[in-house]
Amino acid sequence: MRKQGSGRIINITSIGGKVWTLLGAWYHASKFAVEGFSDSLRYEVRPFGIDVVVIEPGAIKTEWPTIAAEHVKNMSGNGPYRELAEATAHLFMAQGASAPPHVIADVIWRAASARHPKARYAAPFSAKVILGLRWALSDRLFDRVWGRVMGIPATVGSRQ
Repeated sequence: MRKQGSGRIINITSIGGKVWTLLGAWYHASKFAVEGFSDSLRYEVRPFGIDVVVIEPGAIKTEWPTIAAEHVKNMSGNGPYRELAEATAHLFMAQGASAPPHVIADVIWRAASARHPKARYAAPFSAKVILGLRWALSDRLFDRVWGRVMGIPATVGSRQ
């Protein structure tokens, strides 16, 4: 890409690089890492005519909810986080607002074919709404709102 003076790197991450789910610290750390890596890389390769684009999918109809639910129950379902693991697994399986995979394929195509691509593309629309709330609200308020959306009891995470 440097030799030809142009190119495009498209990294697929998740809105999980900006928002959290319970018992998903390991997952979110990896997604935050891709976000930071991409932001740094974008400036490092810009002088060579190379674009770096991040795709941030939200809920998509894939096997991910089943895999994530099984993993959280296997890893945390028998210890002090048992109740959270069960609630989190249930939440993953109840994702009814998932978009079909072609929504992300279309966004990747747009990012790959745009003459001047944006640095980030989020999809589906629900992902844009969530990221908008994340940007607009303070951390404390977002945690409260997002916790309610996630169905987390108000006592979880509060000081006793």
